[in-house]
Amino acid sequence: MIRQPGTNIKSATTVIACYKNKVNEFRSGVEKDLSEVIQIEQIFTNVPKGQVAKKDDWTKAFGSDNMDKVLEEGELQVNNLERGHQLASLSREIATLVAEMTVDPATKRKHTVGMVEKAMTEIGYSTRADKTAKAQALDLIRQLSQPDSVLPVERVRMRVRITMPAKDAKRIKEKLMELVEETEEEEMDAEWETVSFAGA
Repeated sequence: MIRQPGTNIKSATTVIACYKNKVNEFRSGVEKDLSEVIQIEQIFTNVPKGQVAKKDDWTKAFGSDNMDKVLEEGELQVNNLERGHQLASLSREIATLVAEMTVDPATKRKHTVGMVEKAMTEIGYSTRADKTAKAQALDLIRQLSQPDSVLPVERVRMRVRITMPAKDAKRIKEKLMELVEETEEEEMDAEWETVSFAGA
């Protein structure tokens, strides 16, 4: 198994060299073995220079000499290479979501993920690590839906089948039909059934 060093847990004065994915597993309770989480069983004031922290420094910083507490409460720092990889992965996920949720308004065909990524670059879309991929995908769709967009898009229409007893349908049919764009088929017997298209 290849492990990528370079992630640190940091307090105001101390640093622990550790594996980021393992820290996340440790914090969620999946990983219990400290030797799998930390690279070196030392606490440093400066990892690159190899300067080891005095026990008093990290005890003062965390109120404990327990390394578990440092891993739980410390700030997780990620190196530039790993951060770049995370942002590239998030950007790809955003492009994939946009490709799944939209079509070209002229042809009604889906755009490829590559086309969406190219459009993201052309409009200077900046991926943010602090927002979810779905929230950013919806924001990107809003931007690409503008009339002068480099990649025209519109949301995919959902095909919805609604079935309910006829007595209930008489009461709420009008409200439901306000939510659909187009009705494909509709039947009313003992049950009311409709197949309609709604915006996503």
